[in-house]
Amino acid sequence: MERKINITQHSGTGMLWFIGWLFTVGYLKLGFWSGLLGLIVWPYYLGSYFAPVIGT
Repeated sequence: MERKINITQHSGTGMLWFIGWLFTVGYLKLGFWSGLLGLIVWPYYLGSYFAPVIGT
């Protein structure tokens, strides 16, 4: 009996998120520590913004 293995790669989404984060840090001219804080805070604000649209 053969089992089929399906491998899905989602690196495109992560790369898009990283590019967006770098753009935000550069556009706002943030320093290192502000950019590092933005790495943590930015996904929270994106999630809270898009949560009503997604329906979760």
